[in-house]
Amino acid sequence: MVSQSSAQTLNPRTVHREFFGVPGALAVMTGTVSVVFVWYFSCNPQVGCQLPTTHEQWTHILRGAFNYQDYLSSTALVAYTVWWAWLALLYFVLPGHVVEGVELRDGSRLKYPINGLSSFFVTLAVALAAYTYWGTLPFVWIADHYFQLAVSSILFATAQALFVYAYSFRSSSVMLALAGNSCNPIYDFFIGRELNPRLGPLDLKYFCELRPGIMGWVLLNTSFAIRQHTVFGSVSNSMWLAIVPQIAYCVDTLVFERNVLTTMDIVTDGFGWMLSFGDLTWVPVMYSLQARFLAFHPVHHSSPMAALIAVMAVASFLVFRLSNSEKNAFRTDPNDPKVRHLKYITTESGSKLLVSGWWGMARHINYTGDWFFGLAQCLAAGFETPMTYFFAVYFLVLLLHRNYRDECKCRDKYKKDWIRYCEQVPYLFIPYVI
Repeated sequence: MVSQSSAQTLNPRTVHREFFGVPGALAVMTGTVSVVFVWYFSCNPQVGCQLPTTHEQWTHILRGAFNYQDYLSSTALVAYTVWWAWLALLYFVLPGHVVEGVELRDGSRLKYPINGLSSFFVTLAVALAAYTYWGTLPFVWIADHYFQLAVSSILFATAQALFVYAYSFRSSSVMLALAGNSCNPIYDFFIGRELNPRLGPLDLKYFCELRPGIMGWVLLNTSFAIRQHTVFGSVSNSMWLAIVPQIAYCVDTLVFERNVLTTMDIVTDGFGWMLSFGDLTWVPVMYSLQARFLAFHPVHHSSPMAALIAVMAVASFLVFRLSNSEKNAFRTDPNDPKVRHLKYITTESGSKLLVSGWWGMARHINYTGDWFFGLAQCLAAGFETPMTYFFAVYFLVLLLHRNYRDECKCRDKYKKDWIRYCEQVPYLFIPYVI
């Protein structure tokens, strides 16, 4: 039994609430779910794909939202639950290296299986077997029931968030997120109360971060491409330009699965509605928007335009991947021959901050590559509607918010050393620009 004083030392009361506290949490929850609904009812084969600006358009959206019999589907909910359970089963049974995460506040380190990539390939093999046996039918069903599956993921993500919130009260020794112990149930449910909720060896936050959503994104993109081919007899170059980089990005994420263990999501954020919904719904549902649009409205780019988009995607992906790889290699072993030539400053806390190489160009150069990579996929969908550029706008806001959190965290942690670092690396995103 942990004493009250020990519990308070391990889990201090949250003083600062992000997102402006409870009002912001409620606004984010209702706002993001509303975006999923608005983007579906405003962008589909029946009505085209235009931003809702008229009374008639909003009436159509509200009528569709209230007509829940059309999208609440027990079949879709069962299908989604089977999807989640299948990937959870692979988490347990597939072999893979077991690695330790970062040191926690109590000095312990959790263990994580690195078998996401093998889970992907086993799932791919099952999908190919399904295609061999049933043809395109399962994939066309997924494309045609996209919104029913999206709503099912919202219900599942919310139920999961309710479970982990209630589960976090099982013991006073449970390690809570520093931002999730405000004692306000709405805010803590949203932001995540427990840092690393686990069911036996199944780490729910780590599992959801890369598997159901990331692999679901691949499955949706593939299904939309098959849907386009089924209806129009071919797959447009715009569809290839949209889905090939996205699938490559997903595979890359799984190849470097262990790198997620040092991200803010895993290290500092609790697992609540924000991450549960973001992982299970937001990523696959909203990030596949370009493929969904192109499934019913093919765009055919000229060869020069297609080449320009492809070059932009490859170049920006290389910035993202090479900068992250350099950072992770240096963090793992500063004496590695690949990175030992890099210059750095040593802080009073003992940390080393790179001031040359990719990270000497800008403090968040990886965000720059990540954003332009997403923009290239938006360009693949053409210029007929601004709705397909939602990802670029949203991702810009997300990265700016992450930048703000990173800067505040580093300023508090490194103090005067951070000022010295910023003097040597003055640019945030683009060298000599910003």
